[in-house]
Amino acid sequence: MRFPPHLTRIGSAAALLSALLVGGTVSATPAAAAVGSICQSALPSQAHDTLDLIEQGGPFPFEQDGTVFQNREAILPSQSTGYYHEYTVITPGSDTRGARRIVTGEEPQEDYYTADHYASFDLIDYGC
Repeated sequence: MRFPPHLTRIGSAAALLSALLVGGTVSATPAAAAVGSICQSALPSQAHDTLDLIEQGGPFPFEQDGTVFQNREAILPSQSTGYYHEYTVITPGSDTRGARRIVTGEEPQEDYYTADHYASFDLIDYGC
């Protein structure tokens, strides 16, 4: 069961208060990670290439490009299945797809960049 973000924060605060009162410890979980932000100009050149391909509708270098991103890590805002799609950002020198991706949402310019295979995400800021 997924909880809205504000309920997750309340649950985290309750866990912290409980740990402090009882003398326990608290650890951060990946699901508690926040989405950061990155200026479009700060992206690697290969990410710009991927964004251009997305804009053009392909062709894409890997058959997995354009497939539904499941958001199993629950870092991106919770949406219905099919809302997000993923695309490979080429990693120079890599024989595989590497760890870098662009994940797009349905809203215009709702594009996220990850350099660490979904461990963290940055919303791409097109205004800087």
